Formats: sequence, C-alpha cells, structure tokens
Amino acid sequence: MSDERIDPLQEEGTQCVVVLQVLRDDHTSRWSRRQLELELYDVDPQAIGVALDRLREQGVVHVEGEQVWASACALHLDALGFIGI
Repeated sequence: MSDERIDPLQEEGTQCVVVLQVLRDDHTSRWSRRQLELELYDVDPQAIGVALDRLREQGVVHVEGEQVWASACALHLDALGFIGI
C-alpha cells in the first residue's frame, strides 16, 4: 500500500459504503475486492483497501484473500435495524 494518507472523512464514508455493500440482500454473502471496486466505482480503490483493513481490525468484516463478507455481529446488528439506509 502507498504511504499516501486517506482523508479521515473519506475513510469513514468509505467504511460506511463498504458495510452497506456487504450487507446487501440481493448479492451473495461473499464479495471479491474487485466486485466491491466495480460496485463502488466512484470510490478510490486505495480508500476501499484502507476501509477494509479498518473494518477487519474492528471485527465488522472478514477478509480472506480476495474475499470479503460481513461478520456475524454486523449481520445481527443489521437484522435488528441498526444498520441500513
């Protein structure tokens, strides 16, 4: 990853849109990083990578290789209505 710093507001916003993507009910539970980049075409791929790292560190998503999916906790919070549009 580059030494270039992502703006904190951009990082926070990117985390939000990544979480909303991985919780979508019209897609399989697992996303590839490439699918996320294609879906979030107007977001810098580096910002997506930083957001995924932070979300993984906090236990919001699981990342295995190129695959990304929501944690059980994120899914439960979504089912309770805490996450959504």
